[in-house]
Amino acid sequence: MKPWLKQQWCIAPHADAEFACQMEQVLEVYRRPYDPAHPVVCMDEQPRQLIEEVRPPLPMQPGQPEKVDYEYIRHGMCCVWMFVEPLGGWRDATATAQKTSIAWAQQVRALVDAPRHAQAERITLVCDNLNTHRLASLYQAFEAPEAMRIARRLELVYTPKHGSWLNMAESELSVLTRQCLRDRIGDMRLIAARAQTWAQQRNQDQTGIDWQFRTEDARIKLKYLYPKFLD
Repeated sequence: MKPWLKQQWCIAPHADAEFACQMEQVLEVYRRPYDPAHPVVCMDEQPRQLIEEVRPPLPMQPGQPEKVDYEYIRHGMCCVWMFVEPLGGWRDATATAQKTSIAWAQQVRALVDAPRHAQAERITLVCDNLNTHRLASLYQAFEAPEAMRIARRLELVYTPKHGSWLNMAESELSVLTRQCLRDRIGDMRLIAARAQTWAQQRNQDQTGIDWQFRTEDARIKLKYLYPKFLD
């Protein structure tokens, strides 16, 4: 027993009809066959501290780990963005100075206007249920005609609260962090460059996501999330 230890988890409420409804909406979107005219894209973002080393780390030696000085310099925060099209084997990652509704709107416009989506009639965008992830954010960032142009090409589908694990972009963001962003980085431009290089390599490898969890699985394995009815 170690009562002083704790772990953070996304703990879903029991018998929550809203959670079950939103979860099944996301899972049904994931069942759709690949359609370039109606692509399904998942997005997620992650705040990150900009931390510069004061002294260069000492590289690992046989039998000894890498040594990092306890002292460092803070340079504020940035936000790492991830967009992934699971069935298309495509993702895009970058970094910006802020995590705001304006920043989200700018990222979404870049998604809509990307050459790969030039022929797409409507993009289904799966994202977390944050207050910045709203079509209204487009109207905060752009004049009404431009905001409407972007909104017409979007279908927003939200993961339920405490259900961010349903967002495939979260998994890709985790892979990016483990593979490229584990060390201290004090320059946002370096983070963006690493993220973009990582995404380009995975795109070249055509790394897709084989999502296996279905609505039928949820109704069995996550039965406690559904309201109960008496016969």
